[in-house]
Amino acid sequence: MSVSPYIGELQKIILKLHGVKSKHVESASVKETFRGNTVWDGFVEVFELHGHPEAPKVYTWAHDTDDPDRPKCHVTVLHIAPVTSPALAVRAFIVQEHRDAQAARLTEVGS
Repeated sequence: MSVSPYIGELQKIILKLHGVKSKHVESASVKETFRGNTVWDGFVEVFELHGHPEAPKVYTWAHDTDDPDRPKCHVTVLHIAPVTSPALAVRAFIVQEHRDAQAARLTEVGS
């Protein structure tokens, strides 16, 4: 069975970031809403990890950015409690992005 270019791209990112090989298990559709608004709607790719010391799986996806220097962002979230599903991986990512944005704003104000 051949691997799609997108899945192959994600596997290379997993190997680079986490140092282990992976096997694609599924594509999970996730829609995350907050206060009635859709904040994320897409597919999360689920991979089994071979030999990772902490996690049996990883949730990953890529998305376009508005940054011309970095037009694509790859996201990987390890399957480590409390992140135990594709939906929880998306939620964890959104929360981390929000925290990073707040920290950046605080840094700008403090400069």
